[in-house]
Amino acid sequence: MTDRVTSSIEYCDSKPGAVQEYPFGPQPLVMKVGGKMFAFFSKDSITLKCNPRIAENLREQYTDVKPGYHMNKKHWNTVMLEGTLTDEELQSMIDHSYELVVAALPKAARQALQT
Repeated sequence: MTDRVTSSIEYCDSKPGAVQEYPFGPQPLVMKVGGKMFAFFSKDSITLKCNPRIAENLREQYTDVKPGYHMNKKHWNTVMLEGTLTDEELQSMIDHSYELVVAALPKAARQALQT
């Protein structure tokens, strides 16, 4: 596992309520909040939820951002972790994914994350 993958996993882990799961066996790692996935790690990439308009813009702006691999390509992007994105850009994408998933959780689940 590369430093970039490790630091991205650690960043996801720092989110309130974030949980690591392996629903498909020993790999890949899935990060969830409130039982819903917000990040999916493969060997050299991370797949993140994204607003459809923002998703298209990111794909046009960065060659390391592709439509979500094995996911709904309208709502998910796959980001190459060993590419040219800065840590800040990647963390911003992780934040966006996490925030979208949290916003869709029931009110009680959202409030539980704030305590």
